[in-house]
Amino acid sequence: MNILVTGTAGFIGAAVTKRLLMENHTVTGIDNLNDYYDPNLKVARLANLGIDTRLLNKEISTESRTFPGYTFIKMNLENPESTTSLFENNRFDIVIHLAGQPGVRYSITNPRSYITNNIDVFVNILEGCRISGVKHLVFASSSSVYGLNENVPFSERSGIAHPVSLYAATKKSNELMAHVYSNLYNLPVTGLRFFTVYGPWGRPDMSPYLFIDAILHGRPIKVFNNGDMLRDFTFIDDIVESVTRIAGIIPQPDIHWDATVARPDSSRAPYRIYNVGCQNPVRLIDYISCIETSLGKKAKKIFMPMQPGDVYQTNSDSSSLAAATGYSPGTSLDEGIRKTVEWFKSYYSL
Repeated sequence: MNILVTGTAGFIGAAVTKRLLMENHTVTGIDNLNDYYDPNLKVARLANLGIDTRLLNKEISTESRTFPGYTFIKMNLENPESTTSLFENNRFDIVIHLAGQPGVRYSITNPRSYITNNIDVFVNILEGCRISGVKHLVFASSSSVYGLNENVPFSERSGIAHPVSLYAATKKSNELMAHVYSNLYNLPVTGLRFFTVYGPWGRPDMSPYLFIDAILHGRPIKVFNNGDMLRDFTFIDDIVESVTRIAGIIPQPDIHWDATVARPDSSRAPYRIYNVGCQNPVRLIDYISCIETSLGKKAKKIFMPMQPGDVYQTNSDSSSLAAATGYSPGTSLDEGIRKTVEWFKSYYSL
């Protein structure tokens, strides 16, 4: 397959790209290498994919020295003309759209970034898919869309009418926009609601990275809601396996779909939504204990109230994913944290 991966230098994007290349697909990777977090980590991920990072200051195509099927292009997808040209010149079979502005708390102080990177860019991607006849668009949504929904575990059939952060609202918007294009243009689309992804090469703004770094260097960590929050932590390898399996499963219109009792996760259009979570929520304070055990060092804790935009718990029902792919995320937190700590110490030579 000829596959486009956006956000290819990101945490999930780089891991998915590597897996696709190991499966001998041809992959074009797009990233603008912005400075939302340390660009050096993004550059290091690209180096791990065989890209000569000395060329990254130029907006040119760079071929991998390790994977002959991989081409990296530094560009901004917010530009509709260049995005259209990208699609017209390459004729991708599958698009895996992982680029976007992440982070719940950052959306409170930098709202416009989410409109540009999560809404405007997604329109450009949808238009590119429409114009070039892409066979399947897979895009990253988020467990954040469940917002005030307290019916756990969260099911794709549950309502997502009340998001509590702008980040979540933009992801919900992506799902709605994707359905419109799927319905109007018969574009096969699958949205994946990721649940608290962690693992090696993770983002520096996420709690595993922040906690490991702080504990190793003797700095205190902030523990929100006094540690009484539940998160369905999902290891990066489980995310990659799920994404790559779903990419090859092109959705079909649901012939049993009934508008009077409409299921929000499917449609009479070729459209599907899946949760991707480990289905084993862990209390924040226990999660911190797991990191402490792996590091062999106690954390200095500063207990704080719940932050605006946060939700008390995330808890995934991923049975639809398992039914569709034959796979269910299942890496234990102990194993995942151990691998994350090992990578962190190796990457920073600690």
